[in-house]
Amino acid sequence: MSDFEYPSEEDTVSQEPGLEEGPAEDDGDDGGGPVKTFLEHLEDLRWMLIKCVSAVVICMIVCLMASNYLVSFLTWPLRSSQYLEGTKNVGIYLEDQRLAFFPETVATNLIPLELESASRVNLRFRTIGTNVVMVAELESSNLDPAAKTAVALKNYSPIGAFMVAFQLMLYGGLVISAPLVIFFVGQFVLPALHVHEKRFLYQTAGFGAGLFILGIAFCYFVVMQIALLATVSFSQWMGFAADEWRAEDYISFVCKLMLVMGLSFQLPVILLTMVKAGVLDYGKLIKFRPYWVIINLFICAVVTPTADPFTLLMIAVPLQFLYELSVFISRFWEKQEEAVEE
Repeated sequence: MSDFEYPSEEDTVSQEPGLEEGPAEDDGDDGGGPVKTFLEHLEDLRWMLIKCVSAVVICMIVCLMASNYLVSFLTWPLRSSQYLEGTKNVGIYLEDQRLAFFPETVATNLIPLELESASRVNLRFRTIGTNVVMVAELESSNLDPAAKTAVALKNYSPIGAFMVAFQLMLYGGLVISAPLVIFFVGQFVLPALHVHEKRFLYQTAGFGAGLFILGIAFCYFVVMQIALLATVSFSQWMGFAADEWRAEDYISFVCKLMLVMGLSFQLPVILLTMVKAGVLDYGKLIKFRPYWVIINLFICAVVTPTADPFTLLMIAVPLQFLYELSVFISRFWEKQEEAVEE
């Protein structure tokens, strides 16, 4: 007889699949994603770069095709600024020959007509019965851009329009494609992160996107008009006329200022990420506050497209507020941690 022994019932149960002893099931916090070889990671990286570049190129082409709409959008602060509204000029024409341009008030006194939407008054000869009389005809055509505001945007070179279109294509394409690029990068990075890291990344991305949009909106509706007023006023104070600007210079100025404000509003994201990483805390932020005031003014002086102090302060004050917001949030987190430890 052999010494072979059949396994007992207890041993059989203990060896059933799924019942063996071992490490506890993943609680969902380990993450890590599927294990891949180095070449497979390189392949994923290659496709991620291809999708990012394709998204940027497509968005640039879209912005190039919609250049006229983007120009109208970017020139709205110049057109709507109540400080830059010039006197509307009304052209007086005899038949097809231009006689003169008069301000609206003078033209109203000369020709008592409603001139709210008029940009041209045609003086024509009409035969009424046996008499030849001069009749004033009101023409409600689109106003010349120079008549709408005190500043006219013009191209002074054959390639000026192409340079403006290139700037719109570059800045607009990068901004519009940014969400797609972040999404494709996230597809490549997120599988290797833990659940709590993914959660923090989602919160940071959402918070940062909201601050970026807030910064651009603040610049577009508030800072831009003040900056334009300061620029025109300073030019006039220096004795220079400020009634004509190069279109490409204006578009570059507006795009850069909006991007600077959007990126500057990412300050809380950077500081709070450093707080989460343990590099900073509430006490360090409080001690660093006096130094940040100086650093803030220095950074705003460097990145501000204009050299006037009004625009600098309009950027520096929100940044200081965002720093104080970061200090408040870090203090709130610290109190939460103290409450959990107790």
